[in-house]
Amino acid sequence: MALSFFTKNKKAILARCRDDYPTKMRLKYAPFYHAMEAQKGTTVRLDGKDMIMLSSNDYLGLSFHPKILESARAAMNKWGTSTNGARISNGSRKFHLELEEKLADFLGREACHVHAAGYLSCMSAVATFGQKGDIIFADKNIHSCLWDGIRLSNASYERFSHNNPDDLREVIAASNPDAPKILVIEGVYSMEGHIARLPELAEIAEESSCFTVLDDAHGFGVLGRQGRGTIDSFGLNDKVDVMCGSMSKSLASIGGFVASSREVIEYLRTHSKQTTFSAALSPAQAGAAMAALDVMQTEPQHLERLWANTRKYKAMLKNLGLDTWDSETPAVPIVLGSKERVYLFWRALMDRGVFTVMSIAPAVPVGKDLIRTAISAMHTDEQLERIAEAMAYAIKKL
Repeated sequence: MALSFFTKNKKAILARCRDDYPTKMRLKYAPFYHAMEAQKGTTVRLDGKDMIMLSSNDYLGLSFHPKILESARAAMNKWGTSTNGARISNGSRKFHLELEEKLADFLGREACHVHAAGYLSCMSAVATFGQKGDIIFADKNIHSCLWDGIRLSNASYERFSHNNPDDLREVIAASNPDAPKILVIEGVYSMEGHIARLPELAEIAEESSCFTVLDDAHGFGVLGRQGRGTIDSFGLNDKVDVMCGSMSKSLASIGGFVASSREVIEYLRTHSKQTTFSAALSPAQAGAAMAALDVMQTEPQHLERLWANTRKYKAMLKNLGLDTWDSETPAVPIVLGSKERVYLFWRALMDRGVFTVMSIAPAVPVGKDLIRTAISAMHTDEQLERIAEAMAYAIKKL
């Protein structure tokens, strides 16, 4: 029988996409998905205008370092552009093993596995080890990749208040004492700039026999000896079972890693779908990461400059009376409290040649709508002065 002319469109998903309000608002105000036309260090070009990049995660400013560029080129010339396969089958290469050995040694771990994306590494660091019947205790502010890992694990989970050891202790006490337990936290919370209260959290985890997973994407390269990260900064390497992170930040590359004991990493290589079914890290990106790791250990001036810039920037923001959510790191939010104020502030900074990123609820708690900024070792004193002028201008626009 022929369909009636008046039959409604049965493709409800297409209608959902067409009528989605958040998408319509994103397209109307265009705060995201800006494609830079050129870049040189912390200067980018957008719509023909040079701007200061103030939201990059290139903390150490190594993405244009000549040694790193040369290492990436050399790896690509030797190995080609891709391994064209997953590590478990045809995609594994000698340079993967070399990078993993270097990372494991640097972090004081027995073994490491690298993935083509930091999201994959951090997701797998949770999803692989949890299973039905387990309980995962998660800081409520952890990254989306960790939440995805929790959901994929099939374990039950309980949230505890952000960076709050007392609440963690209460939540654990109210749980099944016989269930295997996993604690999932971050070393540095990039939206807030907070450092994990690791000594207290690790002590509670130890008392409760929790297997501890820490995502240090924003602590690696920034904290600890030569940038070894949050765990090293507290001297607690023996208290955290798994450290995962990204290579797209301080390592000026792309991809991610999971570092742990050899038995844990081999278990991951057997059971992690994110590991066994994803293509291997490219030669150029592995080459860049290895060179960046060497630079971190031989050129301490980058880390020193990062923290000098961070202190200067935070002092400037404090002088302007801006709320930085008590950030302790180069990831510095400017909390404005509503999406309307955030948009006005962001737009004003753009007008004055400073590129930042908006983050509004539900990506952040209600009332914590903010501008996310991040300092790099590459920012010059002149750029910091221009940023201060732009911030003062943006305040007047509120």
